[in-house]
Amino acid sequence: MMISRSKPAGAPGTATPAKEKKKKKLPKFQDFVAARDYTGAITVLEFQRSAGKTGEEVNLWIAYCAFHLGNYQKAADEYQALVDIGSSHPDAWIGLACARFFLGMYKEAADATANAPASRLKNRLHFHCAHKFSDEKMLMNYHQQLQDLVEDQLSLASIHYLRSHYQEAIDIYKRILLDNRDFMALNVYVALCYYKLDYYDVSQEVLAVYLAHYPDSATALNLRACNHFKLYNGKAAEAELKSLGDMASPSFEYAADLIKHNLVVFRGGEGALQVLPPLVDVLPEARLNLVIYHLRNDDVMEAYALIKDVEPSTPQEYILKGVVNAALGQDQNSVCTVSLPA
Repeated sequence: MMISRSKPAGAPGTATPAKEKKKKKLPKFQDFVAARDYTGAITVLEFQRSAGKTGEEVNLWIAYCAFHLGNYQKAADEYQALVDIGSSHPDAWIGLACARFFLGMYKEAADATANAPASRLKNRLHFHCAHKFSDEKMLMNYHQQLQDLVEDQLSLASIHYLRSHYQEAIDIYKRILLDNRDFMALNVYVALCYYKLDYYDVSQEVLAVYLAHYPDSATALNLRACNHFKLYNGKAAEAELKSLGDMASPSFEYAADLIKHNLVVFRGGEGALQVLPPLVDVLPEARLNLVIYHLRNDDVMEAYALIKDVEPSTPQEYILKGVVNAALGQDQNSVCTVSLPA
C-alpha cells in the first residue's frame, strides 16, 4: 500500500525556504573574546589579516588576544611591529611594555614604559618595575601617585601579595568587592591569599563563589587542586587538574606550564627532571621544587647550584636555602658552609 504525500516532493531547482537560504554568518572575533576563547579570536583575526584586512586595529587585537593567552612573546612581537612602523596608537608602547614585563624583561619593560604616553597604567607599570628592581625610593615615588581608583588599588594589592603581605592584600580586595559585587575574579585573588596564609578551607569557600560562575577557569581549578593537595593528598589534587584537561577549556593553554609543574608536585616528584628545568626561570616555585627534588635524591651540589644565587624573600626560601647550606656543609664537613647566612 502506498501512502499518499500530504506535500509534494521538492523537484530539482525548487526554491528552498528563505530561512534555509540564509548563509551561516561567520563568527566575529568579538564573540570569541567575550567567551574568553582567545585562541578562537586569534584564528579569526589571523584569517582576516591573511585575507588582506590589515591595519592597526587587527594587529592590536591579535596582540591583545596573544597576551591574554599567555603568549607574551607573540604579543611583544605584534606590539613591536606597530612601534617599528611609527604607530601613534597609545596602546602600542604600553602594550609592548606589559608584554616585556611578563617575559621577565624588566629593564626593557621600563624603557618601553618611558616611551608610552602618560596614563594611570604607565604609573602602575613603573610601580611594578620598581618592585622588581628592589628600588624602594622609586617604589615609594610611584606608590604616592596611586589614586583611590579600582585599577590602582588592585595594583597596590598585588604588590602587597608579592611582598607576602597577604592580609593587607585581602583587605584591599574585600573593600573593592563591597562596592563591586560583579568583580567575581577578586574572589580568586582573596582565595589565593588565604591559601598563602595556610587557611585552605577558607580558600576553598571563597573560590567556590567564582567557580559557580566560571567552572572552566584554569587558574581557579588549579588553586582548588592545590587546596586539595594540602587538605587531602596528591591523588585528589591530580583529579582536579584532570577535570580541567577533560573540559578542553580555552583557558587551559594560559596555565599549561603551571599545571605541568603542579602535576609533578602532586605526583611526588615524578617527571621532575623533564618538566621543571625549562620552568626554572618561568615559575619561581619550579626552582624551589627542583631543589627539593635534588635534596631528596641526595644530589646536594645540584641543589646548591640552583639556590646559591637566590636572594630569599619568603619563609620557604629562607628555610630551603638554610637546609641546602647545612646539607652541603655536612657533606663537605665544612663549618663555614653550615654557617652561611640564608
